Amino acid sequence: MAHGSVNGVRLYYEERGSGTTILGIHGAGSSAVFWEDAAEKLSELGRVIVYDRRGSNRSERPVPYEATSVREHAEDAAALLRALDAVPAIVIGRSYGGTVGLELAILSPEIVLGVAALEAGPMGLSVQSDEWFTALRGRLEETIEQRGVEAVGETVLREVLGAWEELPQMWRDVFTANSQALLAEIRGEERLSDNTRLGHIEVPALVVTAEASPEPVRRGSEALAGALAGARHVRVEGDHAIDPAGPEVLAFVADVLETAGRT
Repeated sequence: MAHGSVNGVRLYYEERGSGTTILGIHGAGSSAVFWEDAAEKLSELGRVIVYDRRGSNRSERPVPYEATSVREHAEDAAALLRALDAVPAIVIGRSYGGTVGLELAILSPEIVLGVAALEAGPMGLSVQSDEWFTALRGRLEETIEQRGVEAVGETVLREVLGAWEELPQMWRDVFTANSQALLAEIRGEERLSDNTRLGHIEVPALVVTAEASPEPVRRGSEALAGALAGARHVRVEGDHAIDPAGPEVLAFVADVLETAGRT
């Protein structure tokens, strides 16, 4: 457990295991704290690095922090990997983190061995998904007017997971504390720098969708699978909080390592 300064911000990160790097990137409003069990399982396959993205949980939050971008987070990830002498890496990203992983593969293909995108849905690929996201952003602005920024995390989880009171206290605490960071990410939109470059990603890619996720969220991820050349697409049970160390993801990581001669 440590902090590293990259791109003008201090990022909290943790490492487990050894060998080829496996980078875990959490979703919007979330934290690497939810990846602990997954990181332990993944560490049997390589050197796992999970971190809190800028503005989230144990990492530094710039002041002011009104909006950010997928590209900014991808540049942070690249800088962190290089600072830790941890390239190349297999990247696993959940939701917004999956979009960050794809942007990393677009901007710095030389440091990415493969990308697993767990229900990522970059804007501009699905009309249904884009309309849902735009409506969500509008509801959040209304929430801020009525209840304050601190309610943003709750509003998003009710929309995406259909739950709040039922969630563990740690989930509610983290998403409440990360409301400003979540808002900055949503205001900046879940948009890649160039969607046309998705088809140029040559490394193996896995797209995972969940049965119980809102249909527009699944549609965005399904459109992503269609935009990636040769991507493997699997549907799993459960909701949007897909396990980063589920059987399908572990098999993908093992296949990438074998193909790259890194087992």
